[in-house]
Amino acid sequence: MTPTTLSIVVKNNSSAAQLYAYVTGTADSGLFFLSADGVTPYYPASPSSTLQPLGRDCAVAVGGPGASRTLTVPRLAGARVWFGLDAPLTFLLNPGPAVVEPSATNPADKNYNVRWAFAEMTLNEAELYVNVSYVDFFSVPVSLQLENGKGEVRSVEGMPAGGLDEVCDKLNAQGQKDGKGWEKLVVKTADGQSNLRALSPNAGGVMFPGLFDGYYDGYVDAVWTKYKSEDVVVNMQFADWGDAVGRVDASGQNLVFSNGGGTFAKPSAADIFSCSTGPFAGGEDVSAKQLNVGARLAAAFNRSTLLLDGPHPEGDDVSEYYLDPVTNHYARVCHEVSIGGRGYAFPYDDVGKTGGEDQSGFLNDGDPKVLTIGVGGPL
Repeated sequence: MTPTTLSIVVKNNSSAAQLYAYVTGTADSGLFFLSADGVTPYYPASPSSTLQPLGRDCAVAVGGPGASRTLTVPRLAGARVWFGLDAPLTFLLNPGPAVVEPSATNPADKNYNVRWAFAEMTLNEAELYVNVSYVDFFSVPVSLQLENGKGEVRSVEGMPAGGLDEVCDKLNAQGQKDGKGWEKLVVKTADGQSNLRALSPNAGGVMFPGLFDGYYDGYVDAVWTKYKSEDVVVNMQFADWGDAVGRVDASGQNLVFSNGGGTFAKPSAADIFSCSTGPFAGGEDVSAKQLNVGARLAAAFNRSTLLLDGPHPEGDDVSEYYLDPVTNHYARVCHEVSIGGRGYAFPYDDVGKTGGEDQSGFLNDGDPKVLTIGVGGPL
C-alpha cells in the first residue's frame, strides 16, 4: 500500500525569475487544491455562480533559477501539478464545485499569454502514476524523477531546454512541406517576438475550426480498400481476450471485427486526433472490447501504421511510426525532440507493443518516496 502522502520537489530549471506551482485533483474530501504554503489542503466550497475566485492563495512560490520547493500532497485522483513561469496562474470555480482550468485555446483567458505547463498524476492505494503530457500543447519542458522506498530512482527527461523552438521550427517546416497548416499550431507571445506554445491538432482545431478537415481521408480510404480483401488483426492485449479480426463489410462503409471488437465507420481527422469522437466514442452501447479495439485503431491512425502488416499494436515497432506522409506530425515532432522520445503526444500514446519502448513518458511505483519535477529542462 502506498503512503497516504507524497513529497513532490519542484525545481526551477528555467530562466524565470519566479516559478509558481499549483496542485489540483480529487481527494476523499472532494475537489482539492494545495495552499500556498505547499502543505495545507484546501477544499473549496461550491460557489453559487460560475467563474468565481478560489477564495484562497494557492500559488506556491518556488523561487528563481535553480531554486526548489518541497510540496506535500495526499492521495489524489486526476491530479495535475501546474507551473506558471514569471506570473501566477488564475483558477476559477464553477458550481459543484468544479475547477475552471487555464486555457491554451482561449485568448480571453487570463492565463493565455503566460508560459505554463503541467504534469499529470494519480496517487491511490496501489501506486503513484505520473506522466509528462503534450496532448493539448507543449510550452515548457517538464522532467520527472521518482525515488521509491527502496532507494531506486527512475526518470523521464522530457523535452530539452530550448525544445519549444525546435518543435515550432519543425512544425513550420512541415507546414511548408505539405501545405496542410501545421504552422498554425505555433502560438507566438503577445509581442510576436518568440514562441509561446505549440498546440496539438485537437487544440489547433479549436483555435482554427476546420483546420485539418479531410486531412486523413485518403489514408482512411486506403485502409478501407486494403481490408476489403484481407483481414486486419488487432490484439486486445488481455490474456483472455486475444485477437479481434476485422474486415470491411459488403457495404464498404464499416470495418467489422470478430470477438466482440465492434463495428467502426470511417473516422474523420478530428476523430483520429481526439481518439474519442465518431467511431471511437464511448457510450452505453459500446462494449469494453470495442473501446479497446478503438484505442488501438486510433493509435495506429495517429502513427499511420494500419497499412503495415499486423497484428496491431503487437507487430508495430516504434521505428515504423509516423513514416507515412499523412500522419500526426505534431506527435512525430514531439517524439523527435523529446529526450528518449518519451511524452504523451495524443490521447492513446500509451498504446504499444507489449514490452516495447514506452512512448508516453510515464513513471509508476507502488512504494513512492519522492517525486522530483524539473521545470524548464531536464533534472
